Amino acid sequence: MQTLRTPDERFENLPDFDFAPHYAEIDDQDGGTLRVHYLDEGPADAAPILLMHGEPSWSYLYRHMIPGLVAGGHRVIVPDQVGFGRSDKPTEQSDYTYARHVAWMSELVFDHLDLQSMTLFCQDWGGLIGLRLVAAAPERFARFAVSNTGLPDGRGTPSDAFLSWQRFSQSTPDFAVGALLDMATTTSLTPDVQAAYDAPFPDDSYKAGARIWPALVPTSTDDPESAANMAAWEVLYSYDNPVLCCFSDQDPVTAGGDKVFRNKVPGAEGQPHTTVIGGGHFVQEDRGHELVDILNRFIAGE
Repeated sequence: MQTLRTPDERFENLPDFDFAPHYAEIDDQDGGTLRVHYLDEGPADAAPILLMHGEPSWSYLYRHMIPGLVAGGHRVIVPDQVGFGRSDKPTEQSDYTYARHVAWMSELVFDHLDLQSMTLFCQDWGGLIGLRLVAAAPERFARFAVSNTGLPDGRGTPSDAFLSWQRFSQSTPDFAVGALLDMATTTSLTPDVQAAYDAPFPDDSYKAGARIWPALVPTSTDDPESAANMAAWEVLYSYDNPVLCCFSDQDPVTAGGDKVFRNKVPGAEGQPHTTVIGGGHFVQEDRGHELVDILNRFIAGE
């Protein structure tokens, strides 16, 4: 597997992103290794919050949430998925599979960091991977919160908005990450923030993961990960630790996706589910401080 590594200078002086990088070497599932980046903020002995990003963002998405969660007394772990952020980037789209993404994050979270008593917050592909981690090791998770995400197994009908995005991602000659983030928020991202989202990708050769990810979402039961996601749902259908839905009100891609969690996952019963008003798909950008308050209260059992 051939990989690219974004030069460190691309990450210098990004607005509101003064966090120390941490790295782990993991199995690339192809006979070699990958360097994976993660943020690790707050007291090392506190119960961790695992914040999982999706497509085509990176840990920069959580820059406004990390300080408030640390102030709440939590250890905050934010990985960059393989192909994103400061993590290594395999160069071929065929190097990326759903199963490999799950294996890569499993090795980081379970083996390298050995996280226990976690609170997971996941959005977009952060849910597709993070919920598979919950299903694989539910005893490691004290609770989880989902926002603008899901665990598709091919049995449902994807939204028109998602199918349109999937087609666009595979056909557009210009996959401008910062501009795409700006289009999927209700607030207007300044040029320097858009540039920060572009930072991991000096040119298109670094974007194999970002380009292929939408095509890896299971949209039929013929998908290679359909059965694995069905099996994960069977675990979630008996998961009785607290589960919180905090979807935003202005995301056409995942609208209504909270219903299956509220109706089918036991831990969701009686929880203070909320709709985040004024948030787009990337609700962390639009309403990050509100999410901090929601998560701090959720962990406190309020």
